[in-house]
Amino acid sequence: MLKVMKSLLIKTKHNLILQHGEDDDMLIDMVAAAISYAEGRQHKEPGHYLRRGSRMLPTTERAVVMLASHMYESRDGSTGGFFNDKVDAGRQVWDTANNLLTLDKDVVF
Repeated sequence: MLKVMKSLLIKTKHNLILQHGEDDDMLIDMVAAAISYAEGRQHKEPGHYLRRGSRMLPTTERAVVMLASHMYESRDGSTGGFFNDKVDAGRQVWDTANNLLTLDKDVVF
């Protein structure tokens, strides 16, 4: 497993307060999906963050962990986790992640 993926898997599990490894394969898929989303949102080529020497800034890393955690907690299609009693909680997660990703977006003048 790539160093970036392993690091993000550990951070996502820590964010979820998840200590077992039973869902690691699923979480890796969710981290990969979150990275892919980040790359698209930031107009980076697919696989950019998984290339050796590519650097993921802390705000992008936070957004990826948030999105992967949200995907895991809502994997059955519902809003799960901490905000499960809030109707708009899922939207809040995506809005926050999108704002974080915008901060690290490459700007072309």
